Amino acid sequence: MTNQYATLRRDTNQARGIGQYALDFLAGKLRQPSPAVLNKVEQFHFDTVACAVAALAIGANAPSLLRAEALEYPDERGATCFGSRTKVAPEKAVVANCSAVRELDSNGTNFGYNPRTGYMRGEFGHPDFFPVAVAAAQIAGWDGRRTLLAMLLVEEIRCRLGEVFALKDHKLDHVLHGAIASAAVYGAVLGATAEQIESAIGLTVAHYVPFRAIRHGEQLSDSKGASAALSSEVAVLSMRRAMRGFVGPADIFRNPQAAFCLFEPQTKGISPFDLELAAGGDDFAVMGEHFKLGLYEHQSASAIGGLFDLLAKQPQLAADAAAIRSVRITIYEPAFSIIGDAHKRDPRTRQSADHSMVYIVATLLRKAIEAAAGGHLPADATALWRELILVPADYGDVALVHPLTRALMKRIDFRHGGPEYDSKYPDGIPTSLEIDHAALGTLLSGLVMYPEGHARNTSGNFDRLLRDKFFRLARLGVRDPAALLARVTNLAAKSPAEIADLYNFEIAIPKR
Repeated sequence: MTNQYATLRRDTNQARGIGQYALDFLAGKLRQPSPAVLNKVEQFHFDTVACAVAALAIGANAPSLLRAEALEYPDERGATCFGSRTKVAPEKAVVANCSAVRELDSNGTNFGYNPRTGYMRGEFGHPDFFPVAVAAAQIAGWDGRRTLLAMLLVEEIRCRLGEVFALKDHKLDHVLHGAIASAAVYGAVLGATAEQIESAIGLTVAHYVPFRAIRHGEQLSDSKGASAALSSEVAVLSMRRAMRGFVGPADIFRNPQAAFCLFEPQTKGISPFDLELAAGGDDFAVMGEHFKLGLYEHQSASAIGGLFDLLAKQPQLAADAAAIRSVRITIYEPAFSIIGDAHKRDPRTRQSADHSMVYIVATLLRKAIEAAAGGHLPADATALWRELILVPADYGDVALVHPLTRALMKRIDFRHGGPEYDSKYPDGIPTSLEIDHAALGTLLSGLVMYPEGHARNTSGNFDRLLRDKFFRLARLGVRDPAALLARVTNLAAKSPAEIADLYNFEIAIPKR
């Protein structure tokens, strides 16, 4: 299939252009995405459902609180929360569902990297916003294929913005890109005009810009996991207001006092970037996004892969914890700053621990040592990914202070590799491990670039590992994970009634 693109030049009104692109894409006026693209969207979506189920099942605070709040806003013309058939105000369904999806920080990641165009500003982000598309589709009475297209559109707008403007460079939170995409897609599904979508984007950017204060501090809080949710809530609310006639700031990307031109001053009348959006074929941003195969900051994935490769080659590595004298992990920036700062040496909350390289690697080593002691350490790297998967219990109160984990953490030297490593990101996740073992000597992983779950990994193990992850997480909250997987796959064949009922399945949610 021939690829096709829509380019919104920097000297045009890009906010209105995004609105028109969204309307044209969902109306079928542009070329269609390939089946491989829609399949990838479906994989990312069912992965988020498993993450949401697990978060609600363990009683995680933010998603539990926001779900309970949403159910206090019944609306016959609204949308549904995970585990409920009650229709609630759309923005409340969205904030609850996006919070559940994101809470465990285990769904996918994009790195703001497009080698074809050369746009590589490297803004991170995650597919946290599918509930916006589902809520809009439920209200509009859309079938599964059209819902998939709306999900794809959220990701295309969000990720392409991340390629051309790095919010993190200005201490702004990456969820702003998702909020812009949410406003556009919610409005386009429900029949807004391009002008109304422009108003909603303007309202979102002018009134609700989140800063990275959300992710700063010695121990991170609920705000870290709920950031996307809160931004999606105000995006939907802004779009609903615009559709009722509220006129927001126009042409926000060229507004000299809005976030984009304010932080990256431009010649009058232009924005800081051109924006290219896929209009058909295979080259949609979702094809370059990466999956997490467990609960960990994605930038630790190559360290995990390197450790599993060493364990598969030298299973004796896990025979005696005392023989592991030291572990050296070398990585690139910005990963080193994100998961290696001093506060992450002593994480006391799940939100901090899942962003701590030393905690993640030490926990996996502990689990491998425990598996070896029980005689069931897997023999190959793929099985290690499956059997040692990091799950919510690995970040619970007991696990956070496990004496062996803490002892191993003290032996880990985590360092920045300099230009040699930095130059290879964001193409890959350049990381190397060196383990000094009393009996085995020095063990080297070599440079790991494309671990399992990475968009450029070619091992062929991914589909199996993703489904294994789905079952491990989903079974925390549902009796029949296979039935849930059937519910959220083959979406293109689902009827409007099935989309309306998509999230209506029983979840074992602790009472608050």
